Amino acid sequence: MQDFTNMFKDQYFIITGGNEGLGAEVSNLLACRGAKGIIICGVSKEKGEKQEQLLRDKGCDAYFVQADFTRFENCQLVIDAAEKRFNAIHGLVNCAGISNRGTIIDTTPDLFDQIFSINVKAPFFLMQYTIKLMLQKKIEGSIVNILSMNAHGGQSELAAYSSSKGALATLTKNVAFSAMRNRIRVNGINVGWMDTVTERKVQEKYHNVSEQEFEEESKKQPFGRLIKPQEIAKTVLFLLSKESGLMTGSLIDFEQGIIGCGDNGMPQPLKPLEL
Repeated sequence: MQDFTNMFKDQYFIITGGNEGLGAEVSNLLACRGAKGIIICGVSKEKGEKQEQLLRDKGCDAYFVQADFTRFENCQLVIDAAEKRFNAIHGLVNCAGISNRGTIIDTTPDLFDQIFSINVKAPFFLMQYTIKLMLQKKIEGSIVNILSMNAHGGQSELAAYSSSKGALATLTKNVAFSAMRNRIRVNGINVGWMDTVTERKVQEKYHNVSEQEFEEESKKQPFGRLIKPQEIAKTVLFLLSKESGLMTGSLIDFEQGIIGCGDNGMPQPLKPLEL
């Protein structure tokens, strides 16, 4: 059986949104598989410092940077922290994101700007700064962007969010093409309905879905449950590692459904738009 414990030996990573949810799962798995150092970042200082300690307990040189990506200058702050502490970056995972609701009718300019700042602008410049450092250090690194199945079009109530993930999908391919000759790989994962604490809160807040209703709906899925963060984290590590070879510019649909396939005819909006 293959030993994964030293898969990322002597390598350094940045995980945005690494203080909770999927980002925390990615950073935990990286630490277990030998990553020498990890920068995690997020808004909550309490969660960030707790996750930082968990990673250090695994023998990883972890460092939390408090960063709100609605503020552009925090992108440079994160990269500067990695350069100062590690003097190198071998991998970047853009996990941070928001999925606030808003249709084409009721999305405000402020909400639109907030979503695009976090979901598109921040990954753009984090990739720019990371690639510059990789070029400077002559590192053939890997970048993974966390997208959503909504990048294919999305739900009516997620107009701005879906648009941001569609933009990130195009950006992922463009940057992968641009950095190909430097052997820097860039891939993305279109994540489907995933079981996280945040998702449960979102379902309760926006859709009045109770914990029991959430569990019942989960069991109706083809595999009898929702996607687990650990499953996505393993896919992220595959894309970060040499196991994925020269794979670049790829967008993986990780969902319990196949785009373009269905037995109930063409999907229809649940209700008409209302002013």
